[in-house]
Amino acid sequence: MFPHVVEKMFHVNKTLMCAANVIKNLIFATIILNISQKTMKIALIGYGKMGKEIEKVARSRGHEIVCIIDINNQDDFESEAFKSADVAIEFTNPMVAYSNYMKAFKAGVKLVSGSTGWMAEHGEEIKKLCTEEGKTLFWSSNFSLGVSIFSALNKYLAKIMNQFPAYDVTMSETHHIHKLDAPSGTAITLAEGILEKLDRKDKWVKGTFLAPDGTISGTNDCAPNELPIASIREGEVFGLHTIRYESDVDSITITHDAKSRGGFVLGAVLAAEYTATHEGFLGMSDLFPFLND
Repeated sequence: MFPHVVEKMFHVNKTLMCAANVIKNLIFATIILNISQKTMKIALIGYGKMGKEIEKVARSRGHEIVCIIDINNQDDFESEAFKSADVAIEFTNPMVAYSNYMKAFKAGVKLVSGSTGWMAEHGEEIKKLCTEEGKTLFWSSNFSLGVSIFSALNKYLAKIMNQFPAYDVTMSETHHIHKLDAPSGTAITLAEGILEKLDRKDKWVKGTFLAPDGTISGTNDCAPNELPIASIREGEVFGLHTIRYESDVDSITITHDAKSRGGFVLGAVLAAEYTATHEGFLGMSDLFPFLND
């Protein structure tokens, strides 16, 4: 048999295997989305827009909300109601997230959190508490199934583009004016996925920042080994992330555009259902195995 024929057959078989894995993992994800776990007792930490939406989805899946903690009732971390929770779901802000984690850990309650902006300062400590001292935190910068798929696509594209150095890569993220941290946690996670697969980049850096008042600071000019992340804060945008590869002759762009909080909310509740029966420092790759491919 001619060598080029053998090579084509190999690539066809490899493609079929990849397709089979994708189908298997999507079926797995669909099963998770549609089958509720046993009824849980859930505590909510933070009762803003996300907290209220999480409450609705959790109740719709048969779960009980046993405690709601917000800025005015911090003493309830020590209440019997909070301690009775199987899992607490935390969505607050970078200034209080770490403190909330420590209070929940002290109460012996497992945590799911989507708060960002704390990882650089406290990440290693929290991971150690979970991996060596019996605490449990399921953390993600974004709980959306769509973002999980986008993240897998991002890594796969970066792996391909590693073979084509003529293309430089940049990223931008846009969020509502109330979001305090920049770049977004999701953008940082996506950037880390690129750095993992693209040899010519070894660090991400803050790019330009367009503030709600229209002022622009920072720059996207950076060293060849750096990946700039531009941030925009405008209106009530739920989340828009764009990754762009550009050469002298063309460009390749992928984008995830969140239309509502719905994807984030359902993902957080699914993570809570998973966390109730698992331990350690957990993430979306535990919930959705296709992220490990």
